[in-house]
Amino acid sequence: MKRLLLKLSGEALAGEKKTGFDEAVCIEVAKQVKTLVDEGYEIGVVIGGGNFWRGRTSKNIDRTKADEIGMLATVMNCIYVSEIFRSQGMMTSVLSPFEIPGITKIFSKDRSNKYFAHNMVVFYGGGTGSPYFSTDTTAVLRAIQIDADALLLAKAIDGVYDDDPKSNPNAKKYDEVSIDEVIEKKLQVVDMTASILAMENKMPMIVFGLNEKDSIINAAHGIITGTKVTV
Repeated sequence: MKRLLLKLSGEALAGEKKTGFDEAVCIEVAKQVKTLVDEGYEIGVVIGGGNFWRGRTSKNIDRTKADEIGMLATVMNCIYVSEIFRSQGMMTSVLSPFEIPGITKIFSKDRSNKYFAHNMVVFYGGGTGSPYFSTDTTAVLRAIQIDADALLLAKAIDGVYDDDPKSNPNAKKYDEVSIDEVIEKKLQVVDMTASILAMENKMPMIVFGLNEKDSIINAAHGIITGTKVTV
């Protein structure tokens, strides 16, 4: 694998605080990605917005407007984490489906390829630019658009289970599972839209816990302690 799309959970970046950022966690992520960039990997990054806002949980405002707030939350996450990456010696750029003058540029595959050619880590903020689509769907979509070899899903949970391990201590963890089984059993890897998109475009995914030591490096190197989702 050479080009990877890394999806970071907003909640995982918040650490024990559960909201905002845990800077130590973000720096650790940056150090791991720096190792991969130095090894020649091309890295794109999508970040969820759950450490700031979850539009679908708001019951008092219009869903479209709630999702627009969520899109902006992901842009804030990308700006912050990209600056942490820069502090660790990497070059970065933030792209979004809508331009924020002086802050982001419009996403395109050509622009992504140009930045990758200059050894930059490319952050994709703003979701898909449309409401009703999650950052899971954004991550799969961007991975397909940039011809990534795999999608790495760094979560607060360490893999794919047949039930919620938080409420069921007997939940079984999968070492490997097909995307067809994920869809059939409605396993909570990514949402259904993202799962079908991954299946139709044969995008493999690796799910692992962000808080595990060197988990991003290990996943990129094929050392999978979480779950491999095959296509």
